[in-house]
Amino acid sequence: MGRQKIDYTLFYEVLREVVPTARYRQMKQYISHSDITVYQHCIKVAHKAYTLAFKLGVRCDLRALVRGALLHDYYLYDWHDPNKGFRWHGFKHHRFALQNASADFDLSEKEKNIIHSHMFPLTVWCLPKSREAWLVTLADKCIATEETLKKYKDKRAQESAE
Repeated sequence: MGRQKIDYTLFYEVLREVVPTARYRQMKQYISHSDITVYQHCIKVAHKAYTLAFKLGVRCDLRALVRGALLHDYYLYDWHDPNKGFRWHGFKHHRFALQNASADFDLSEKEKNIIHSHMFPLTVWCLPKSREAWLVTLADKCIATEETLKKYKDKRAQESAE
């Protein structure tokens, strides 16, 4: 039995709705993990969550899944700068992302929960309430881990070359 090909048509349709907005493109200015921008990170998380939904056979609202994933880190600041007052970023940024996304997009309750709960279990008080929210939370952890490990892999490669 062959693998079923994933149809990414809806993924790219939602991407074309969200990404071209001016404030969304601002995320290209900020680094998420390693040398990956927040813009790249959010697109990777959305793609991973969408792929996981298909591979795991999870029936869900794919449009809400992609929108929530694209907006999960829509906080629009550089959390690496200690002089800007963004301490405890991991515990707080989901609120800033939800605030910004709510101002710029018409969000469903499900999309709001995806954004607000994506840092679970670090923010144990923000429980994912849907399959979509759980998938984005899982995808975010996978992608963040890959991005963080990339930094150390790149550093080891550079040290080996010297």
